[in-house]
Amino acid sequence: MKLAVKTLGLCAVLAGAVTFAMPATAATTLRIGTVLSPNDPMGQGLEKFKADVEKATNGDVIIEVFHNSQLGDTTEMIDQARAGAAVGTVTDVARLSSFVPSLAIMSAPFLFDTYEEADKFALSPEYIAWGDELREKSGLVMIASNWYQGARHALTQKPISSPADLSGVRMRTIGAPVWIETIRAMGAEPTPIAWGEVYTALQLGSIDAAEAQPTAIWNAKLYEVIKNVTKTGHIQLVTALVVGAQAWDEISPENQKIVRDLAVEDGRYASKLTIELGEKALADVAASGVEVSDVDLAPFKEAVAPVYKMLDLEAEAATVKKVLGR
Repeated sequence: MKLAVKTLGLCAVLAGAVTFAMPATAATTLRIGTVLSPNDPMGQGLEKFKADVEKATNGDVIIEVFHNSQLGDTTEMIDQARAGAAVGTVTDVARLSSFVPSLAIMSAPFLFDTYEEADKFALSPEYIAWGDELREKSGLVMIASNWYQGARHALTQKPISSPADLSGVRMRTIGAPVWIETIRAMGAEPTPIAWGEVYTALQLGSIDAAEAQPTAIWNAKLYEVIKNVTKTGHIQLVTALVVGAQAWDEISPENQKIVRDLAVEDGRYASKLTIELGEKALADVAASGVEVSDVDLAPFKEAVAPVYKMLDLEAEAATVKKVLGR
């Protein structure tokens, strides 16, 4: 009996020691993917975000970054996050408008004149309320929505100077209504395909054109398979860093605030890189032999104006103008 009591006592001591040795909370790992290259400003921003988060949370939150569509296309990563995987991505906000239609305004044509305007609106109470609604309807959490990828320009095989020049041109775009209708209003035939397939599709002629921001044109080597870049700047690509709500809820409230604050801070870091490297990228594209040209934007702005009414975004446009004091 004494032996049994001693044995039980020893087990209790050992159990207590094991309990004492275990950390109070296990680290949460978030796998953040992007379709872009490590050299892209978004890729560099995510690497900085990883280092900053792990340092500021003392390793309680671990960020693993995957570039070049390693976790799939953007839509696939969003689906993984919604299914409960500890996955996140940097996405154009228009992809999320199927859950909250108002979010499409972030990709509306010729809306933001500068990154600073987009950054201001992304932190407004009006926009944050849409983010709260997104979580309720989709199970996705927008950590920050100020990751700027640049102005989208038209990439074609022939010069263009007006919407009429895009008639019959199959142009790759993102598969969200605001993108599709914008490209259609500009005169082209919108053709949504995965970003990772764009180079080959242009090379084989299954699409005639694409639209992309300068850093992506350069890093994806699209200058090898197109002849003209026309600086339409029809959409300012402002993107959001999103993760699944299930994984997000495993992070303590204190660390959630740290992660959110760093996401905004590093979004600005990545956006500054976008602006700095964008001009160099266009210069490099021109040096490769591609014709890079300006164009009169008035006909394009006039052509896309009906998109706001068509997609019932007039109230949201008014909200943006109110927040920006226009």
